[in-house]
Amino acid sequence: MMQQQQQQRNHRVSQRQAMFLATTTKSNSHRLLPLHPSIPSSPTPSIPLNLLLNPINRRRLLTSLTVSISPFSPFFILPNSTNPLSLPSANARGLFQMPPIRLINRYFLVRAGESEFESLGIINTNPVAKTSVDSGLSRNGKNQIVKAALELKEMGACDGSCWIWPSITQRAYKAAEIIASVNKVDRSRIVPEYSFLDARGLGAYEGKALESVSEVYASDIISSAIKPPPTNDGTPNESVADVFVRVIQLMSILETQYSDDTIIIVSPDSDNLTVLQAGLVGLDLRRHRDLSFSPGEVRLVDASSIPTYQQPASAVYKCYNPPSCR
Repeated sequence: MMQQQQQQRNHRVSQRQAMFLATTTKSNSHRLLPLHPSIPSSPTPSIPLNLLLNPINRRRLLTSLTVSISPFSPFFILPNSTNPLSLPSANARGLFQMPPIRLINRYFLVRAGESEFESLGIINTNPVAKTSVDSGLSRNGKNQIVKAALELKEMGACDGSCWIWPSITQRAYKAAEIIASVNKVDRSRIVPEYSFLDARGLGAYEGKALESVSEVYASDIISSAIKPPPTNDGTPNESVADVFVRVIQLMSILETQYSDDTIIIVSPDSDNLTVLQAGLVGLDLRRHRDLSFSPGEVRLVDASSIPTYQQPASAVYKCYNPPSCR
């Protein structure tokens, strides 16, 4: 009896093992079947040894990745959408160039009123002293900037809203505060500029009589690349071309940061504004002095106010690519 029961147990175990093996074989055979039996699987490509040994060209790799993942790729453009690559380049904002094709904002150029140093007839352009009280407005300079603020109000410069961008130089920032007060502009809309609007550094002319600046302008007429003599007291000696680089950087920021706004630029000196205006209208930079600003003067950027350009007779002074002339 016991032997018969043992045989039955062994028989049942054999049946279970047979069923398990059959199920496993069926499952494995199902997994091994290709998803698309009609499409033969491609063999794994072999990579030549010389490609593995060559260094990676990172620029080529980045370019290929950019093309492959770019949302502007034709594979990602919807049928009814406009291809961004076909848009005219004039609509894109890039590095600001002089003269510009167009201006996105409206600009008023303001020279700060007379400074304390100017009232004493002394040249002061060292940026170390630009925030000192001595670099502030004289009594006459305050009156000049009040008139400028009223003129801006009459011109409707801040009707609706405006931004005021003064140099951090004491006289320019104080001028901005007066302009904001008269035109009821919130102080939060005064944006101090820390370097691009510094007064032009006149090098060895620092501390000399104000009349001696005429020697600098005589050099400017010859070439925009001529610098004033250097000095060892930290005062920069900037050419017209140096100032031109600074004002381009300023305009690049303004034209990128704002759109359809009015911006009042307040400079501590005339040269920043004359070089800027010459660049905006495409005037020979050597003639920037023709656009001289008096203390407290306000000017809307207007190409029609520029003097007619007359090419000098001498071939030395000819300019074929204004405003960049040497």
